[in-house]
Amino acid sequence: MANEGLFYKFLLWREKHIKEKHFILIISFIVGLCTAAAALILKHLIHLIQHLLTGNFNADGANYLYLLYPVIGILLTGLFVKYIVRDDISHGVTKILYAISQRKSRIKPHNVWSSIAASSVTIGFGGSVGAEAPIVLTGAAIGSNLGRLFRMEQKTLMLLVGCGAAGAVAGIFKAPIAGLVFVIEVLMLDLTMTSVLPLLISSVTAATMAYIFTGTEAMFPFSQTEPFRIDRIPYVILLGIFCGLVSLYFTRVMNRVEGMYRGLGSYWKKFVVGGVTLSVLIFLFPPLYGEGYNTIASLLGGQFSHIMDESLFYNLHDSYFGVLIFLTLILFTKVFASSATNAGGGCGGIFAPSLYLGCIAGFIFSHTSNYFDITPYLSEKNFALLGMAGVMSGVMHAPLTGVFLIAELTGGYNLFLPLMIVSIGSYITILTFEPHSIYSMRLAQKGELLTHHKDKAVLTLLHADSMIEKDFQAVSPDMTLGDMVKVISRSARNTFPVVDDRGVLLGIVLLDNIRNIMFRPELYNRFHVSKFMVSAPAKITIDTPMDQIMRTFDDTKAWNLPVIDKDGHYIGFMSKSKIFNSYREVLVENFSGD
Repeated sequence: MANEGLFYKFLLWREKHIKEKHFILIISFIVGLCTAAAALILKHLIHLIQHLLTGNFNADGANYLYLLYPVIGILLTGLFVKYIVRDDISHGVTKILYAISQRKSRIKPHNVWSSIAASSVTIGFGGSVGAEAPIVLTGAAIGSNLGRLFRMEQKTLMLLVGCGAAGAVAGIFKAPIAGLVFVIEVLMLDLTMTSVLPLLISSVTAATMAYIFTGTEAMFPFSQTEPFRIDRIPYVILLGIFCGLVSLYFTRVMNRVEGMYRGLGSYWKKFVVGGVTLSVLIFLFPPLYGEGYNTIASLLGGQFSHIMDESLFYNLHDSYFGVLIFLTLILFTKVFASSATNAGGGCGGIFAPSLYLGCIAGFIFSHTSNYFDITPYLSEKNFALLGMAGVMSGVMHAPLTGVFLIAELTGGYNLFLPLMIVSIGSYITILTFEPHSIYSMRLAQKGELLTHHKDKAVLTLLHADSMIEKDFQAVSPDMTLGDMVKVISRSARNTFPVVDDRGVLLGIVLLDNIRNIMFRPELYNRFHVSKFMVSAPAKITIDTPMDQIMRTFDDTKAWNLPVIDKDGHYIGFMSKSKIFNSYREVLVENFSGD
């Protein structure tokens, strides 16, 4: 209690001596430090586990422990999540989008540490996913819970969630600009100039910490030995389209495969199917083990022969077509390995898989072109780099993030123009087929996604159940006009829902429709409600998204509409005027400039 009293005194002192906007900058700096520390811990744990498990593997043949390690990893993770965390911590970025849209930017405290523990075991033991989405969720949770600790309002809490995400991306990739752009593009926060500065502080702080502890070298050192020539631009455009199609394949197949796993029902069925699938794929294709960053480094470094180390196909590593077929099979199977990892009980994201697939896609594109000699020579290193930006842009629907992340990740700033061309080409290609990213499509289908479109964003933040008014007097269809007049005398409303004995809505009575007979006592026993009730212009189901509700009001020109549950039972009414009032309040609270 004494500590609580001291803390409240500190809060009062802070309010008196430190302006809100200055305190936000201080917290954003603390968030940057914390997210950088979390990213460093996660990377260290993953590398430590991987080194302990695979450090003594032979490069020139198959290693049968690949059949065992991934199963152990997702089993340990699944049990940890099921019995210790007791909450779903998969799909980290989707969780953040949901928290912003539907939970007032509140993320549970356990997310500060649970994703680090779970993903380090999953990936260290070979789970074919990335560490970035878990660390982004961790960073967002740090921002959210620090904001709640200091009693920040919802608008500031949303900003601190963005600061945590930006710091996480900057810290794990050493990419401060990409961290900022990621928040704008993927988390879709509607930013003002005053909110950009805290995001920059978190990003730069986290990246600086990463530089101090891991060195200033890029994550994937890339030396451009072959300059990019303007006459290669048509092939860069084709690569962008190819990356868009690869992104579409990855997105569609992952959704379908994860749906199949959900259909299995029990946790143990998912574990068995996921574990067997993952271990067999990794045994056949060892580059699927873990994040796959060694494969990316080999392709960017021009060391293509190392791709087939530790595999059954090691003897084909000098064959032009052997390498090509091997990588093509990985391109098609990576999505199954990633889906099996998460659905089987593991924890990880799709940042790394999209970078990995992009690098392989770019290499396959240039390697094939060069073999058939139908084009000018295409630098396989350069095109592998460009492919990373292309697939990331397509999968995440974030072309700017793809460009800046790959440039900062590799130091390939000289390829900025082709990076932009590939990213835009991939984004436009997948946008033709999929309007939402792999992160946001489930929320978008439910109408729970916050977007840059301000009207839609405000409506998303409104909850239908808070809009329902229940002071309407219900009547039954067999009531007489006399009984109806008594109800009218007790009501302040002009509309009356008509319900049966089970509470099912049958229609409505409008005061204007009976005004000409309600003052004639001789008719009180002759007319019943069933005679003068009318159908409602439309009925709103309780789980209808707010943007659809507003479309219904616009279509019917009504000001009040009844709300029912899925079985047709009457709940209350929703009025356009109350929605407009709530809309104005949310707009001022969350989207007004400082």
